[in-house]
Amino acid sequence: MTFPLFSQVQLTQDIPEFNLKKGSIGVIVEYYSMSEGEDGYSLEGLIAQDTVEVSGSQIQLINVEQIQ
Repeated sequence: MTFPLFSQVQLTQDIPEFNLKKGSIGVIVEYYSMSEGEDGYSLEGLIAQDTVEVSGSQIQLINVEQIQ
């Protein structure tokens, strides 16, 4: 599944190198199509002044009802 740009997503697992926990919320700002393996995404809003690169299996779409 390809996630749309500027979608709000949450992490489905911890990312220890950035001290990010499962459930952290970010916004997709870039998509990287991969010929082999999983597609990649850059997320904003998880750490200050930078983006975090993740694979498609590390994120899921969320909606407003899930974060209330």
